[in-house]
Amino acid sequence: MADITLKGNAIHTNGDLPAVGSTAPDFSLTGLDLADVNLATYAGKKKLLNIVPSLDTPVCATSAQKFNAAIADKSDAVALVISADLPFAMKRFCGAESIENVISLSMMRSKSFAKDYGMLITDGPMAGLCARGVVVLDENNQVIYTQLVPEIVEEPDYDAALAAL
Repeated sequence: MADITLKGNAIHTNGDLPAVGSTAPDFSLTGLDLADVNLATYAGKKKLLNIVPSLDTPVCATSAQKFNAAIADKSDAVALVISADLPFAMKRFCGAESIENVISLSMMRSKSFAKDYGMLITDGPMAGLCARGVVVLDENNQVIYTQLVPEIVEEPDYDAALAAL
């Protein structure tokens, strides 16, 4: 269990992020077309997992926009933004914000991703959503970088995540 805060108030996650050097847990998430995707969908590519509570919040939207711009020239990598938002809402957001380089994935069918990655918020007003964090995987799904953002209303360390990618 990790301790984080929401506007200074203590909240907790169900576990810890996967350790650097470990193999990332596989997942089944839902894309904007309602198809299920997993790690094999992005085989052979480095993966930046931008894990957020909801794209319908300013900090989550900013992180999607910043990673969208940064990933545009990286043909060997993919950026995924993962939240509990429905694919329909994600699609509207991506269209309105011109998000074309980040792939939005939803936990609408299962919270297994959040549980397996130790990111499920277990208490407080955001219980059931993901905490904010970034996980970078190499092309073999080995974890090469992680960050659990300690204060949920703060942005992740973009430079460190992109340097790992």
